[in-house]
Amino acid sequence: MVRLKLRSAGVAVAVAGLVVASAPDAAAAATSKIHADRMTVIASGLDNPRGLAVTPGGVVLVAEAGRGGQGPCLTGAGNQQFCLGVTGAITAVRGGQQKRVVTGLPSLGTPTQSEVLGPHDIALTKAGPLVSIGLGTDPQRRAQLGVAGALVGQTVRVGSAGASSFADLAAWEGMNNPDGDQPGAGPDSNPYGLVPYRDGAVVTDAGGNTLLRLDRRGRISPLAVFPTTPTPNPAGGPAIPMQFVPTTVTTGPGGAFYVGQLTGFPFPVGAAKVWRVVPGQAPTVYADGFTNIADIAFDHKGRLLVLEIFANGLLSGDPTGALIRVERDGSRTELARDGLVTPTGLAVDRDGTIYISNKGTMVGQGEVLRLRVSH
Repeated sequence: MVRLKLRSAGVAVAVAGLVVASAPDAAAAATSKIHADRMTVIASGLDNPRGLAVTPGGVVLVAEAGRGGQGPCLTGAGNQQFCLGVTGAITAVRGGQQKRVVTGLPSLGTPTQSEVLGPHDIALTKAGPLVSIGLGTDPQRRAQLGVAGALVGQTVRVGSAGASSFADLAAWEGMNNPDGDQPGAGPDSNPYGLVPYRDGAVVTDAGGNTLLRLDRRGRISPLAVFPTTPTPNPAGGPAIPMQFVPTTVTTGPGGAFYVGQLTGFPFPVGAAKVWRVVPGQAPTVYADGFTNIADIAFDHKGRLLVLEIFANGLLSGDPTGALIRVERDGSRTELARDGLVTPTGLAVDRDGTIYISNKGTMVGQGEVLRLRVSH
């Protein structure tokens, strides 16, 4: 069952263009650190919390990817079995209270719940509240889930009548595969980052390496296709065609889109970038030198915030994340590291308060953190 009783969820949210004096220099100065005035847990017990949104009324919404289920199952990344459940949800947080206001959304999880795909992000758009649902494999494999898995790999609209298809990104990827000319880039779809835009939204397909526009009717058009990057093989031998893996998109200076990348295997430290995308133009690097970006946002002063899910690299075995602010002069300030464990989502309220999805790869242990800094 899907329930949506959040009064402000249907309100249109304007996307304001934030202005900075100048774009950050790619060759930024060394990162400095500040002590956060206060970092508080405001929600807990979540199942794989991912993307966040803040309503005009100050309600924090967090997409929970869930915990999978009993099936049916499909063969996903690494030839692992991912089994379907209806454990995905949207939780609302306000005034020290939390409540799942949307339940029954699709969730795919491995038998050990070591990896879970499901609701990855939420955006409050003029078309209604939209949620991206992950898939993480060749779209043809979705058929293994039968009718029960119809909404997997889609952006769905949620409301009092339930969840319904808005845009089928997996089907679009299966038909088009726009990065198919790249080495090792077969059809793959994993809808992820989502941001309101005009009468619809813009979404990243982390599997398809694309940035896609969705109009008010859910029609899909490509804004950017990101290529693989030849990367040294840590084991020696030929270079590896590293996938881009766009995990997040936001709007920012100049009305452009800004896209953060996780990067694919071998997940090199310092190789993740934030890209600036202007429709009709080739993407350009806005800021670089990051590791495994999970989310990005601009704060109330127009400064770029970058959330790293694994600050020391995905293959390090260290789950510590980091939140980094790119200052107007291009220098970096580390806002938080201690206490960040596989953080996955980021949002900024109008007063500058920062919210973070923490322990975003854990079942029953996920959190939402509130972070306030003095400057």
